[in-house]
Amino acid sequence: MAELPGTRPVIRSQQDVNDLINSGRAKGGKSGAITFIALGGIFIDAYDFSSIAFGLKDITESFQLTAFEEGAVAASIMIGALLGALVGGYLVDRLGRYKLFMADMLFFVVAAIACAIAPNFETLTGARLLMGIGIGIDFPVALAFIAEFNALRGKGSKVSLWQPMWYLATGSAFLVLLPLYFLIPEDAHDNLWRWAVGFGAVPALAVMLVRHKYMDESPSWAASQGDLHRAAGILRRSYGIEVDVEQPPEQAAKERRGLGDVLGEFGRLFTPRYRARTILAATVSFCQSIQYYAVGFALPVIISGFLQQDRLTSIIGPLVFNLVFGVLGGLLGVRLANRLGSWKLSASGFAICLVALVCLGLLGTPEGTWPLALSGLLLGVFVFFHSYGPGAQGMTMATLSYPTSLRGVGGGFGQAVLRVGSMLSLLWFPTLSASLGTGVYFAVAAAPVLGLIVLALIRWEPVGVDVDAEDAAESGHPPAPNHLIGKEK
Repeated sequence: MAELPGTRPVIRSQQDVNDLINSGRAKGGKSGAITFIALGGIFIDAYDFSSIAFGLKDITESFQLTAFEEGAVAASIMIGALLGALVGGYLVDRLGRYKLFMADMLFFVVAAIACAIAPNFETLTGARLLMGIGIGIDFPVALAFIAEFNALRGKGSKVSLWQPMWYLATGSAFLVLLPLYFLIPEDAHDNLWRWAVGFGAVPALAVMLVRHKYMDESPSWAASQGDLHRAAGILRRSYGIEVDVEQPPEQAAKERRGLGDVLGEFGRLFTPRYRARTILAATVSFCQSIQYYAVGFALPVIISGFLQQDRLTSIIGPLVFNLVFGVLGGLLGVRLANRLGSWKLSASGFAICLVALVCLGLLGTPEGTWPLALSGLLLGVFVFFHSYGPGAQGMTMATLSYPTSLRGVGGGFGQAVLRVGSMLSLLWFPTLSASLGTGVYFAVAAAPVLGLIVLALIRWEPVGVDVDAEDAAESGHPPAPNHLIGKEK
């Protein structure tokens, strides 16, 4: 139980609730469990995204798919995530974090089972679309929970934890495949993807069970709706803190907004206060998605092409790259997030990824032990610094750049832009790879170049900024200080 020295704190506004949490005085209780469960949602998102990558070739052969149908299977989850992010981001701000958080796991359970037993192309594509909708909803709400249940000082690191969790989940998808490879008869290996995809229902069910016990609504969101008494109850249950409520008579609960306000809410992202940070977060998300899905998602194909080995290689290679380079790079980024901030992590990560991509393009198709080892090392460097920097910081920026009232929409928009990048990458990378060979890395290098250009133009740093205080300043509070590194363009 968390205890506060002296008298019980008094909350008179949403900003009082935010200040209590941001100061770090409100800690302990269930807040750590809530952060962990939110990260569990990210784990499921990543697992479901990556679990089918290994089996695309087998799916194509089993269902006798055309090139267009193969692309539809790969892209359906992206389309679903795009739709889920846009609609879910708005609903997260309108209905609250808790309701959406509790509902989206159902998408994962149903969709994972449907994918695993899919008898045809249509069923598989529909199930992947449903799975994507769940991912699109879950991402902004999970990151909003992490941001709103942690102190300002550690918020950047806590939100950035989603990236090593993503790589842990991606590696776990291949870790599930490894024992199955040896346990299942060789003539049934073309169905390994069904086992991997279906296993995604297991962590989703586990998270559903623990969410009911530990999860609660965000106190900041409840306060933003004018319900300070509900916020006080959440603080008591989640942190063990007793507070007194002095709600002014004129401060009534906010009127529910209609669905017609959707465009207006997204339009707020481009008002003068938020325009530059929206462009920056969207660009980092878009560019990191382009480079990740071109290289990271294609690792099984790339590794088997380099090493010219069998199905086992396409399992072990991505397993090592994700668990070693991806997780460790993400953890280093988490360690440095509060010290360096999102801007510096993104810029340095993009710069090193650019160098790695150019070197891979110059190296060409490796022949011999040392060229193969160098190619593997360069791929590892790329994955490490992508995870350390822009891979995490696009969505971290999209989460931390907006106040509680706009965080769901901001995170949803960032996730939607990210999914556009992933769809474009998955569509053009195979075609360019077939025509350019390893020269495709020069084309992929355009992504970090664009990211670096926009970072140079917009030097916004969200880590350590009390964006809710900025929002409150519009209602008569003293203006928040300018937290730009240089000047917000």
